[in-house]
Amino acid sequence: MVKITEVARHAGVSPSTVSYALSGKRPISEETRQRIEDSIRELGYRPHAGARALASSRSNVLALVMPLRAGIHVPVVMRFAVSVVTAARRHDHDVLLLTQEEGEDGLRRVADTALVDALIVMDVQLRDGRLPLLRTLDRPSVLIGFPAEPAGLTCIDLDFEAAGELCVEHLAGLGHRVIALVGSPPEVYVRETGFAQRVVRGYTAAADRNGVASSVHPCEAQPAAARQLAERLLRERPALTGVVVHNEPVLDPLIDAFQSLGLRVPGDLSVTAICPDELAERVRVPVTSIAIPADEVGAGSVELLMRKLGGTPVPEATLLPPRLTVRASTARRTTA
Repeated sequence: MVKITEVARHAGVSPSTVSYALSGKRPISEETRQRIEDSIRELGYRPHAGARALASSRSNVLALVMPLRAGIHVPVVMRFAVSVVTAARRHDHDVLLLTQEEGEDGLRRVADTALVDALIVMDVQLRDGRLPLLRTLDRPSVLIGFPAEPAGLTCIDLDFEAAGELCVEHLAGLGHRVIALVGSPPEVYVRETGFAQRVVRGYTAAADRNGVASSVHPCEAQPAAARQLAERLLRERPALTGVVVHNEPVLDPLIDAFQSLGLRVPGDLSVTAICPDELAERVRVPVTSIAIPADEVGAGSVELLMRKLGGTPVPEATLLPPRLTVRASTARRTTA
């Protein structure tokens, strides 16, 4: 096992200077810090976690608050979790994953201990009950998602409102005049989850702006619910030629349902989605989609926290612009 004295000898500094570089207790020059970091990497030095925590008064642990509520699509949120953990390890931090729905009490219990240095909070609602506490904690936090009033908080996410707009702009540009949004499960809207509400807002605004008749349909994340909704849409909106899907589990079953009901995709019905690229690509008809940038958002949340822990100012809002990839599921409307 490499010792701190060996790092000091390799970097040409004293052991106490290496300790200061690790703990941040005393300022050292950028040149010296870089030399020490190079030696640490080259020698493979790993400071003892307990000693490091005592030296720095930090645990080097981040809390990821990710309540697994009803209507949450676990495979997607776990991509965020993996990204957070991977980015945290690059900064020599571990991650404590909190999945219970504990609200403010759970946050306070964690924050009142020395377990974690900072928090990343997911599944943010427009009027989230955790926000007043987050604004007053003595530990920094970053939200993956945006509440209705984000002032005084640090938030990062995909610009879901712009994503909803972009899907509609794409369909409208292809001549589609009657469209539908197949949205998240009903309970997600009942909770006023921020990302779902923002998709609806962007979708509706773009439809109105383009003179497109639109409707919004929450859908349970079950194949049977997708089939029932497809049947209802064709019965109630026979002129429908475009669909936006923001509900990952029903994307494939929904396309199968429309095709079994006699509609060709994209010949009779164009489909767009907001979902991970790998899902859009593996559907029977590859779907034109806006990617969920879980890796970028998760890593970005950690970078923001590291800067806050280091006393560096960060922007309150970081919105990632949507990126639409055109695939085989959308085409120009040819019917009258």
